[in-house]
Order: sequence, then structure tokens, then C-alpha cells
Amino acid sequence: MSVFIREKLELPNNGKKLLLHSCCAPCSGEVMEAIIASGIEFTIYFYNPNIHPRKEYDIRKDENIRFAEKHGIPFIDADYDVDNWFERAKGMEAAPERGIRCTMCFDMRFERTALYAAEHGFDTICSSLGISRWKNMDQINDCGLRAAGHYEGLTYWTYNWRKKGGSKRMLDISKEEEFYMQEYCGCAYSLRDTNKWRTQNGREKIKLGEKYYGKDADDKSV
Repeated sequence: MSVFIREKLELPNNGKKLLLHSCCAPCSGEVMEAIIASGIEFTIYFYNPNIHPRKEYDIRKDENIRFAEKHGIPFIDADYDVDNWFERAKGMEAAPERGIRCTMCFDMRFERTALYAAEHGFDTICSSLGISRWKNMDQINDCGLRAAGHYEGLTYWTYNWRKKGGSKRMLDISKEEEFYMQEYCGCAYSLRDTNKWRTQNGREKIKLGEKYYGKDADDKSV
């Protein structure tokens, strides 16, 4: 794989050890590449109980494990406590993307990431979530900063992974690696709303586990 280096990165506050929350392989591929090239010690933390159904969750996780193992990066496979996620989402089922349900979801994932970091000697956390053009980076960073703020000495890294060609490199890596192409954010309500939009616009509903970058014509989902 060709390596694209935008700049040598350094952790904030003289950090030494990073816990990277990863949502999926396509979003984390470029982030991981940049961190590796900068010589930063890090571990992947996969905690995404929002992803539904289980088939989709397992595919996304396995793709992430595959890429981490290829580069020798430690991978923490956290609990799939989906029942807890649905309990927290009660009353927010009709909320739009980037709304209060997404804030709840980011909070839940970052709270667990921060806890693990504090308990296992990590001084910095960050997430690959913000590289996607479909996400609100300020919303994500607010949740990350709030989670890290509960622990003395823990910093949330607000680096903008989209800048200086990061978004394009993300797609290039996805095609090179032929990552699975997820066609909705991840949760049951995102799947519902995406399929509703597709039906209204004369498109087929999402078929889980079928599309892959580099193999299909539409490579613009992330």
C-alpha cells in the first residue's frame, strides 16, 4: 500500500499513548496510516453497539480487525451491548441524523472509550468518526471532550482528519483494501430512514454484505 503523509503528527499535551476509537475500517484506514507514519503508539478500541443488525456489525468489525492485524496494531474488541444502546435511544427514534440521538450515541461510545483509556494507562483518546463527511465534527469533538473531561490527565485529540487530503486518502485506501462499503451510518433508525429515502427515490433497499470498495461503481458512501 502506498503511504500518503500529510504531516508528522504529535499527540496534544505531550501525550505518549493513544487509544483510537474506531467506527469502521473505511473511516479509520487513513487515520491509522497517518498515526503509524508519525510513530505514535496506539491501540484500536472497537465499541459500537449502535451498529444494527448483528450481521452488519460483524462485517464492519471483521474488516477493521483485518486492517489492524495487517499493520500489527493491537485491537480491543469491546462489548456489543446493543440492548443498552436501544434503551438509551428511547424517545429519540424519530430524531434526524446529527440530532440528539447521534449526540447520545457518541456520548455512549466515548464514555466507554475514556473509561478504558483511564483504566489501562492511555493519556489520549480520539476517534475516526470525524473523518466522514456525513458527520458533524463539532458535535463529535464536543462529545469526546466531555468524555475525557471525567478523567484527570486524559486528553481528547480534536485533530481534523479531513484536512490536507485526508478525505481523499480515506477513499483511496478503501479501494486499495477493497473494504466493505457500508451504505448507512449504522443504527437501526439510520437504516430505516435510508431505506425510506431510497424507496421514495426509486432505488433498491440496502442489501447487507454485498458492496465493496474497488469492486462496485459507487465508491462514495463514506
